[in-house]
Amino acid sequence: MTKTKLIPRTDQAYETPMLIKHLVAQSLKYEPQREIVYRDLFRMTYVDFNRRVRQLANVLTNLGVGPGDTVAVFDWDSHRYLECFFGVTSLGAILHTINVRLSPAQILYTMNHAEDRIVLIHEDFLPILQGIKGQLTTVSQFVLISDKVYTDSPEVAVPDGFEGEYERLLKEASDQFDFPDFDENTWATTFYTTGTTGQPKGVYFSHRQLFMHTMGLLSYVVGYEAVPFRSAADVYMPITPMFHVHAWGFPFLATMLSVKQVYPGRYEPEMLLRLLLKEGVTLSHCVPTILNMLVTSPVAKQVDLSRWKVIIGGSALTKGLARAALELNISVYAGYGMSETAPVLTITYLNDQEKPLPINEQVELRARAGRIAPFVDLRLVDENGNDVPHDGQSLGEVVVHAPWLTQGYYKEPERSAELWRDGWLHTGDVATITPDNWLQIADRTKDVIKTGGEWISSLEIEDLLSQTVGVAEAAVVGLPDDKWGERPHALIVRKPDAAEVTADQIRTSLLEKVQRGELNKWYVPDRIVFVPEIPKTSVGKIDKKKIRSEMKDLILGISA
Repeated sequence: MTKTKLIPRTDQAYETPMLIKHLVAQSLKYEPQREIVYRDLFRMTYVDFNRRVRQLANVLTNLGVGPGDTVAVFDWDSHRYLECFFGVTSLGAILHTINVRLSPAQILYTMNHAEDRIVLIHEDFLPILQGIKGQLTTVSQFVLISDKVYTDSPEVAVPDGFEGEYERLLKEASDQFDFPDFDENTWATTFYTTGTTGQPKGVYFSHRQLFMHTMGLLSYVVGYEAVPFRSAADVYMPITPMFHVHAWGFPFLATMLSVKQVYPGRYEPEMLLRLLLKEGVTLSHCVPTILNMLVTSPVAKQVDLSRWKVIIGGSALTKGLARAALELNISVYAGYGMSETAPVLTITYLNDQEKPLPINEQVELRARAGRIAPFVDLRLVDENGNDVPHDGQSLGEVVVHAPWLTQGYYKEPERSAELWRDGWLHTGDVATITPDNWLQIADRTKDVIKTGGEWISSLEIEDLLSQTVGVAEAAVVGLPDDKWGERPHALIVRKPDAAEVTADQIRTSLLEKVQRGELNKWYVPDRIVFVPEIPKTSVGKIDKKKIRSEMKDLILGISA
């Protein structure tokens, strides 16, 4: 880094640190009467919310939580989770957002590895806790979370050994609390990302990083209106778990802007749709699976979804799904990032020339991974670390600099060094970048199919299949082949009204593209297998590792 001349400092001068407490403080300045809603059970204003955040801070302090202690949360997407985003971190403590979809053994590992001190847990997850409680090495206290307190029968049975129930403890606590100043590089959050080998890896983020991520989102979706987000007009509801990369950072932004927020709790299609319509939700984000469930539902054609904007991430937004959403008047966008990047690196941005384009042409753009976000520097490199041109054609691994990237994996120096080799965070994704900053992901490095000396993008084949009549969802993997090294094979979920569609019909449609020169012949899968559902990871991504290992014989037609 270049040596420069630093500004002189007066002894008593004050420099405001970038802290999460300053984000929540903004919510009281301009529109404090806007609402935060939880299912059909609870609603409050931002005045109430700020009071509850202070009460939570007092509850935790009274239980002995101090700076540097780790507080674990098991909950569905809720106002309580939002309170923890601010109340835990503003104490100088660390918020550990537990991925409740991991196996109990993995959850146990992450809790011991993160050195959790206190656990806030929804009663729905008590069976998980019961199975691992005796093996926890650092946890000393538990607090129960229950939705029963919002019903006509608010009596809640608190298990033995628990300090109490969340709502009752809040009501008993003072609503006066002055959050301290501290170094903006203080550790704020941690969570665990699963890989192809070994135990989950712990990523971590500071107050400064989360503050800057919020500013990046602010400049992109509010300033540039990549996905137009206006505090006076929009209603935000996440359909991405809050344990998954801070729900992509949008709760921090929505709270800072005093946007009306809706939290759906456990994801139930009927409840999601009811909240969407009743509360006037205009902005959500989710993985493709959830949007696909909606657009293929008969109910979707009976309601007006024209105000709804949806950002798709976690897995690729296919052209088929993008078209289906746009035909229902849903404004659909793509985003790209990963657990290690907090996460946003790109989001769809249509410029002045692209916005008027017809749907057919917009589908091509919206199904890309997005344009590079403000303050993000993306490069493409080859296997030797050399730059690959941003010409929209040349493939390379995506490496990144940004103000909000994890600085490593907790307690894993070797993996951290591999992540940050040559001073750039390596994503493990193969992509192209156009001269005008569109990113197009070709594949994960481990999922690229190498056949006869050629590289095939499994995502490209999945995209083609998504546009084929009768296909609701597709997954493509490479499996070993004696002649070619690897060959692509496809799993297909049929649409509900397409039970008669056959593998031969799908293959014929692909071969027609080959004949028209639109597709190379070696992209056509060797086998197409129909399944009732495609395996997913704990955060809703297609689990290609599981497909390759556990479904190999099914795909190849080998009898057990």
